[in-house]
Amino acid sequence: MPQINILPKEVYQLIAAGEVVERPSSIVKEMVENSVDAGAKNITVEIKNGGTTYIRITDDGCGIKRSEIKKVFLPHATSKIKTGEDLNSIETLGFRGEAMASIAAVAKVELLSRAQGEELGTRCEIAGGEELDLSDAGCPEGTTIVVRDIFFNTPARMKFLKKDVTEGNAVSGIIDRMAISHPEISFRFIRDGKQTLITSGNGELESTAYSVFGKEFSSSLVKVDYSINNMRVSGLVTKPTGARKSRAMQFFFINNRLVKCQTAMAALEQAYKNSIMVGRFPGCILNIECDSSFVDVNVHPAKIEVRFANERPVFELVYYGVKSAIEAGDTTKQAKFNENKNPFKKQDFFKVQDDEPEQIEFRQKKAERFWQVASAPVKDDKDEIEAYHANLKNLAAVSEEITVAAPKTDIYNTPKPQPVTPEPKAEPEVEIPDFKVVGEAFKTYILVEIDNDLYYIDKHAAHERMNFEKLKASTRINSQVLLAPVTVKLSSEEYSAVCDNTELYAKCGFLVEDFGSSTVIVRECPSMLDGEDIEDLIVETAGLLLDGKTDITPEKMDWIFHSTSCRAAVKAGDYTSPYERELFVKKLLSMPEIRYCPHGRPVMIKMSKYDIEKQFGRQG
Repeated sequence: MPQINILPKEVYQLIAAGEVVERPSSIVKEMVENSVDAGAKNITVEIKNGGTTYIRITDDGCGIKRSEIKKVFLPHATSKIKTGEDLNSIETLGFRGEAMASIAAVAKVELLSRAQGEELGTRCEIAGGEELDLSDAGCPEGTTIVVRDIFFNTPARMKFLKKDVTEGNAVSGIIDRMAISHPEISFRFIRDGKQTLITSGNGELESTAYSVFGKEFSSSLVKVDYSINNMRVSGLVTKPTGARKSRAMQFFFINNRLVKCQTAMAALEQAYKNSIMVGRFPGCILNIECDSSFVDVNVHPAKIEVRFANERPVFELVYYGVKSAIEAGDTTKQAKFNENKNPFKKQDFFKVQDDEPEQIEFRQKKAERFWQVASAPVKDDKDEIEAYHANLKNLAAVSEEITVAAPKTDIYNTPKPQPVTPEPKAEPEVEIPDFKVVGEAFKTYILVEIDNDLYYIDKHAAHERMNFEKLKASTRINSQVLLAPVTVKLSSEEYSAVCDNTELYAKCGFLVEDFGSSTVIVRECPSMLDGEDIEDLIVETAGLLLDGKTDITPEKMDWIFHSTSCRAAVKAGDYTSPYERELFVKKLLSMPEIRYCPHGRPVMIKMSKYDIEKQFGRQG
């Protein structure tokens, strides 16, 4: 039988630290919560190198008495509770007494604090759990803690830290959440010497949300304030028109404590049922106030998971509160008439409905050119590819437009330079059966007769699959420079996911750059994509990257290809001329491998002449 060992202090401290200190953001969360519990009205957080080498948190709270300083770093030492009964009614953010001991066990910590009423402050220095210095210090009332070189004594854990920008984004996310949960506190965040956030601390959640998330998100919010069953929910939710492609902007708090709450999330989304499009999710900043005995926060060391004595009252509170808010605060969406930033879009040839002969001829030439370019494979010759892309950048938004002398009735009749298109590779010809386009139903389904069969072709699904196959087969994705770059405001997690995958986006035809303050800027996009779709696509793919169960790059690229292909495809309800239908069907029949769209829906359905005649009683 193996011998039972009693672990020394330095070992069990490292084990305990692993439960609390996972990364720099874990340290910031624990120490900022201590500052909030100390009654601070101003909190400043500064980090360097994502917090891996330097974290400093300064507050103007009650401070720590000199006689209590040594207790700060002892395991299970806390000022928040005294007896087991206190665990039934926890009202502070911290209570376990593990955080500071765990942080000191894996980092170099310097603490300066002066309690209210004391003339001198105290400086305490500790590293790897060992006290190095305890002396007098001149400092203002409140507490300053500096944490350096986390995991300096456990190098094996260092390799699990991510890039500095990723760790810094995680810290930023913690500060964002603390700020919106406590609008009465002024937060200041300094990152590598640059101030990236400051909130007023005036107690108004609307102004705090504006400071944290910017104008676009905050302008879509309506106020929530509802009470039932001795509980109250307050905060902000997005109007139905402000719904997003992911749940990343959903923030729930219980008594001002950030939590993950499936019950509240389900109630929120149920309240929006039949008000938002399928696949979109509301955003929210909601705080649930209830008796502390009704909720158990002592579930996990991170204190982000909670249990309720009864889930139903929580569901009803959030559901009716949000439902009332959006019914009272939602307004009719205002139409926006923006100047057309890019008049040369691929929809133009689908939507022209002028039947004058010269217009029809012009449209036919455009359609021929469109399908020629859409189906042309990219040549592998490196020099030719580089020349082609350089030319595309110079042409900007007109990269896909062709040089055709438009009729006088066309307002865009100025000749345009023609891009150098790589010559297509020789491919084996596919025999296309004789077909007859019968017509189009509901501006969505093209009806085609082939031999004794009638085919219903979903033009959006088919075109989406064509685009998808082209993107996957391309050596490089043809991009166009956006005349007006698109800025996209993201949550901290989405922002980190996008910044970590800029090379992946580049492979998919996007030039995405970090714009700071949880914002990215898109300067180039695939040439088949419309500019106004960029923001939704970035948000959607960021959510997919966050939800991904694997880091396999091809799978991530498929996510982006799916979204790009869908947005670039002709939409159901778009007008297509008879000539364009002919080209469409011809192209589709030349690609027999296309049977389903990227989402798995069939692109065509066949009905035999026999089956049709049987329905009319002609077969017996």
